[in-house]
Amino acid sequence: MISTFRNAWKIPSLRKKMLFTLAMLLIYRLGSHITVPFMNSLAISQLYSDSGGTVFSLLDLMSGGNFSKFTIFAANIYPYITSSIIIQLLTIAIPSLEALSKEGETGRKKIAKYTRYLAIVIAFIQAIGYSFGFFGEAVVATTILEKSVVVLSIVAGTAVLIWIGEQITEHGIGNGISLLIFAGIVSRFPADIVKSFAIVNAGMANPIFLILFLIIAIAIVVFVVLLNEGERRIPVQYAKRVVGRKMYGGQSTHIPVKVLMSGVMPIIFASSIVAIPATIALFTKNESTVRTIEKYFTVEGVPGTIYYVVFTVLLIVFFTYFYTAIQFNTVEYSKNLQQNGGFIPGIRAGKPTSDYLQRTVNRLCLPGAIALAILAVLPVFLTKISNLPFNYGGTSMIIVVGVVLETTRVLEQQMLMRHYKGFLNK
Repeated sequence: MISTFRNAWKIPSLRKKMLFTLAMLLIYRLGSHITVPFMNSLAISQLYSDSGGTVFSLLDLMSGGNFSKFTIFAANIYPYITSSIIIQLLTIAIPSLEALSKEGETGRKKIAKYTRYLAIVIAFIQAIGYSFGFFGEAVVATTILEKSVVVLSIVAGTAVLIWIGEQITEHGIGNGISLLIFAGIVSRFPADIVKSFAIVNAGMANPIFLILFLIIAIAIVVFVVLLNEGERRIPVQYAKRVVGRKMYGGQSTHIPVKVLMSGVMPIIFASSIVAIPATIALFTKNESTVRTIEKYFTVEGVPGTIYYVVFTVLLIVFFTYFYTAIQFNTVEYSKNLQQNGGFIPGIRAGKPTSDYLQRTVNRLCLPGAIALAILAVLPVFLTKISNLPFNYGGTSMIIVVGVVLETTRVLEQQMLMRHYKGFLNK
């Protein structure tokens, strides 16, 4: 991985893309220190401290601390992720959207536009809940204009993050949305580690647990790498064809089917859905309602821990299959093979090939999804046992490792493409 980044840095075009990506992430981190106007910072800190950070800890973790500080990026990129989930589900349910998704680049641009519009609407709703719900006592705005500025600042922050994410995807390296989440999580690592050592020094936790956590964190990194890199290679043979006096085809190749083709997206999607109860709690000042949500929909209460674990596992499994189905269309793949004279040895062309590919993908998806889900919920139990924050070893670590691997893979692909272009130009 380090050698890949070092080699990419030596190539001027890729170095420019890497610098552009770093510049966009720097803008994101600078914006994370700009608080929303007409808000009392001391009151914000007090309100978040009084809540114990329990109901909204996941929101704050995934936003890189923007929620607890109530910056212009308090809503983060999650309205866009929620919007993407809704649009992708509607694409399956609504024929017109499904047809639009098959129109190539033009259709994708229209769907992306609809996704952005819906994201702004969701961000507007969340901004109202953030400002006048949970942090309502910190609002010092009196006029309608001032209150509008509070809400629009958060909406504008989300719009800026959507733009930054799209710019990184188009002109930088890797998936912009994933890199923004990565930057937010990584920014919290030092604070979480320092907090863990402080808890141990204060005698509130056993030092053995801290050592155990570090070992498990390393094990998670290794396991995530194995999940992301593991694949099954399905052999493919191309029939020989005679065109004129030349013979084409006849070569053997393979289809690489990854164990975790969906990458970290199921974790990101599941985290967004699980955070919905906390978002709903933002719209109420009723303490009993907040306590109910904390008890049954967060890891603070015993029923909540069970529900959280069950829902997280189910959502990760669902989104693993869902995202894999979007990325790897077995019917289209089978048609392309048949049109190009390719076939899987021992499998008839057409529907049997599609069924075979689907069975193979399903067999690989299920263990990969379950392993990913276990890695995501394991830290919940460890945190309960040890009283130490294990954010840097759970869902966040999976996302961080996954994003680094995906970005490394993109760099390798771009270097390979550049190598072939240079060869052809010669």
